[in-house]
Amino acid sequence: MDTAIKDKVLAVTRLGRTRAEATDWFRVSLGLYYLAGLMTNGAIDFKLLDRAYNRFIYHAIGGGHSITSVLQFMSGVNVLPVVQSERFVRAFGECCPEIPLDTIPFLLSLNLGVAKNISKLDVGGPLHDWIEGQQAAIQRSQADGGAAEPDSPAGGERL
Repeated sequence: MDTAIKDKVLAVTRLGRTRAEATDWFRVSLGLYYLAGLMTNGAIDFKLLDRAYNRFIYHAIGGGHSITSVLQFMSGVNVLPVVQSERFVRAFGECCPEIPLDTIPFLLSLNLGVAKNISKLDVGGPLHDWIEGQQAAIQRSQADGGAAEPDSPAGGERL
């Protein structure tokens, strides 16, 4: 985890309108970087990686949070208001362009799959349904030759 990633996650965080929203945006932004970083052929030292993320989390939003709690948040229904927020999607896309918006459903699916393997619980539900819907929409858009972007939320939020 380098300073540029930290700065980008904090930039997204600062765009949240309330403390709760900013904290949720922080969790999702950081979690997406963590998950995207797993997409490598190289060996990963998870102990070292998690230590760096946990240190940043502690300094940014305080105790009581860890990369484990971030990933747990991202595997539950509470992540949906964030990833369905047009404001979040726009902020994340502008601040964190190296993680394409059309990879968010895949990264959440990856996280959900790991959660399923650990807990042995069924992962079906609203998040799973949203991920499948987004992946289908992206595939349709790519088949039509258009730019793939996650669906915007109902209500047309604005920054």
